Amino acid sequence: MFGLHWTYIIILLVVVLIIFGPGRLPELGGAVGKAMREFRKATTELTNEVTTAVQAKPEPPAPTPAATSESAAKGSTSEANPPQN
Repeated sequence: MFGLHWTYIIILLVVVLIIFGPGRLPELGGAVGKAMREFRKATTELTNEVTTAVQAKPEPPAPTPAATSESAAKGSTSEANPPQN
C-alpha cells in the first residue's frame, strides 16, 4: 500500500486516537469519506465532460442560399447609396 508498512499505519491510528479521542473518530471518518466521495464524483464528471467533448463531432455550418449571400456581400441599396440632399 504505497510502500507504507503496517506498523506505521498502526502507529498513525494510535496517535490519531490519542489526539482526537474515541468520540470524534466517527466524525472524522465520516468527513474523510464525504471528501473522498466528492473528489471521486468531481473527477468522474470531469472525465465524462472531456470524453464527450473529444468524441463530439463538430457540425458543419448550415449552407446559406446564394441570393442571401450575394445581397449580404453587396449590402442593401439604402446602405450603398445614401440619400443625397
